[in-house]
Amino acid sequence: MSTSRRGTFARQPGAGPRVAFVGPCGAGKSTIVLRLRELGWDARMPAQEHSGVPDMWRKLLKPDFLIALDAPNEVLRKRRPGIGLSDAVLDEERRRLAHALAHADFTLDTSVLSAEEVVREVVGWLEARKKPPRP
Repeated sequence: MSTSRRGTFARQPGAGPRVAFVGPCGAGKSTIVLRLRELGWDARMPAQEHSGVPDMWRKLLKPDFLIALDAPNEVLRKRRPGIGLSDAVLDEERRRLAHALAHADFTLDTSVLSAEEVVREVVGWLEARKKPPRP
């Protein structure tokens, strides 16, 4: 069983499919993963936008599904003010995300959606794949 500061990476029995979320800073990954975990989903974020290893998301988490969240740069900056999300920084994050984005099972623009709307979209998409989490 592998562990990190963020918790155990090994699958827990009955946890349902493992869902990994990628996207630039401010796209909503932390918020959505937290909410999905509260609902019983095995949701994770590999912080791919900060890694130079193109397929870290796959090596680290071995997800059943990979979901990409994104929004225009202006929206990302409004959501995360004061952390220096210049166009250059966000371009570099998206460069680091390129492999994951190319392999994403589902991509969602979060710019005009509330967190609960994103959760509904994601859960609807996952449930349509017939792999809901087990109680």
